[in-house]
Amino acid sequence: MRLYFSLTIALFAFAPRPCSAQATANSQNTTVLDTIYANDTKNVALFFPEPIRQGITGSENFVFTFNREKEQHLGLLQAKRGKESNLLVINKNGAIFSYIVKYKEKLSKLNYFISDANSIGNENRSFDSISEENEIPKVPLSRQQYFGRFCSYLLNQKPNIPLRRNRNDGVVLRLENIVFDKEELYFVIEIKNKSSMDYDLDFLNLSVETRQKGKRKSLQSIYKEPLHKHRLPSKIKEGTAERLVYVLPKFSMSDERRVVLELNEKNGERDIKLKIPHRMINNPN
Repeated sequence: MRLYFSLTIALFAFAPRPCSAQATANSQNTTVLDTIYANDTKNVALFFPEPIRQGITGSENFVFTFNREKEQHLGLLQAKRGKESNLLVINKNGAIFSYIVKYKEKLSKLNYFISDANSIGNENRSFDSISEENEIPKVPLSRQQYFGRFCSYLLNQKPNIPLRRNRNDGVVLRLENIVFDKEELYFVIEIKNKSSMDYDLDFLNLSVETRQKGKRKSLQSIYKEPLHKHRLPSKIKEGTAERLVYVLPKFSMSDERRVVLELNEKNGERDIKLKIPHRMINNPN
């Protein structure tokens, strides 16, 4: 499973400190661990002090997998040859761990035993700014407030290579990422207007299409209402791009279904449909 997006110091309410990991399960010596190396022929095992709740890498050539169904402390990292990236892991208790990850053909280390001291902080403070560090703790966020904060967090990350894209007459619709957090799926979307005319948005809908079997093949489409729409624009001016996030309840699909993002222009014909296969929904970041 692919995973993660980069962290910035401003997003966390503190500066990260160097982190370390044990060389072996029984070793008492620790070493500075800024970078983890991986390749495509071996699994690099990371053992965390608490069960893993979420793990994400910032590039498609790195894959971090863990058991989503049964709580486990173990995560496995693999990499394909390419540029370096980063890995962020959040434990069940909210502890955050962040590393640089690089491809290396020959690995000298395959197991990392990570302690609580390696954590750079806790997600309960991950949306605070540096200026708020000494303020009185705030009341817990409501569900909609959390959606808004997490969506802003996703949009602050450097865009990845899009998962899917389609265009029509200079207007490009891109699905940048699908991120799973708690019980929701976050669809990170970009609409880019490369034309010489403003694009007035009528609607951007997400629906699930089912292919009906039989002699008369047909498609049944069911609209899925987002729990939250973050920064949905009404207009994309010429030569500009807008990024937004749709939040939906977690769902999975069979191979007979697919998700369709449908972008419609108000008083125009530059409409776009983006088809998303079931495997991307069933394997989010």
